[in-house]
Amino acid sequence: MPAPTLIIINPKAGKKPPRISRLEARLKDVLGGEVELARTQKPRDAIRIAREAVRSGVGRLVVGGGDGTLSEVVTGVLDARLGNEVEIGFLPLGSGCDLARSVGLPREISRSLELLAHGERRTLDAGRVKFMGRDGTPGSFCFINETSFGLSGLTVDWMNRFGRRLGPRLGFALAAAQAVLRGPKPDVVISVDGHEVHSGPTSMVVVANGCFFGGGMKIAPDAKPDDGEFDVVIVRPLSRPRFLANFPSLYRGTHLSHPAVRVFRGRQVEAHPQNGSEALLDTDGEAMGGLPISVELLPKAIRFFGFPTDREESNS
Repeated sequence: MPAPTLIIINPKAGKKPPRISRLEARLKDVLGGEVELARTQKPRDAIRIAREAVRSGVGRLVVGGGDGTLSEVVTGVLDARLGNEVEIGFLPLGSGCDLARSVGLPREISRSLELLAHGERRTLDAGRVKFMGRDGTPGSFCFINETSFGLSGLTVDWMNRFGRRLGPRLGFALAAAQAVLRGPKPDVVISVDGHEVHSGPTSMVVVANGCFFGGGMKIAPDAKPDDGEFDVVIVRPLSRPRFLANFPSLYRGTHLSHPAVRVFRGRQVEAHPQNGSEALLDTDGEAMGGLPISVELLPKAIRFFGFPTDREESNS
């Protein structure tokens, strides 16, 4: 019989990953019962591991990694239509862990472990983005926190290649500055729930399920990952000096009052390039491909356990 709980660990998550043997022992002590552990070996490995585990009867998955590892697990579960067969615990070990910020999960391992044993259950929305891969073939991926393109896609591309050793906050800030200095302003048509809301150049577009992205930027302050709608943040082009001058407001969440920023809410989002424009796509901190994209909200798609109470979340 399969173990009731499988721990899926990304051994490369974060700047200083914990010793997995010690972490495994602590998790087994906290979770009780029969627990097995699987290490990811390569990108997208967690998709296969999660899918096969749930198909074999595993009822709980604990994901140790960042938002990218979690979104892989969610993709494996939802693409196999197994969302009702499993609940997921999240141990935020990655460099960004913006979903943890959005739901109030602590980054301290000891507190996260305590929540896995005694925390609350919540059912969150998810998203599915269909996109064009870099090889020209269509792709699809699920996410919990966000998908975005423009400066964010360039930022993730630079971060993945050069910035991870700097840590999440400094790395993402420098990567974003590089993106602003290098970045084109793609010409796109964007629709939300079938209504065109933008046509023309953009700096960045974020389809947000959670509040944060980019290692702590409060891009969608009013977003809630269980309210049945995305917050779609569209940032129109600014000059490089003005964008850099306003950059700190992304961390404070005060940018929504800027005249170049508009927010829409909905469940279906489409973006199509115009005039030969191209834009890189970021999904939960991972480079995916590019435009065109179609994004669908999946309401109440994934059950989680080990979350803080509402009071704890508000005080985090």
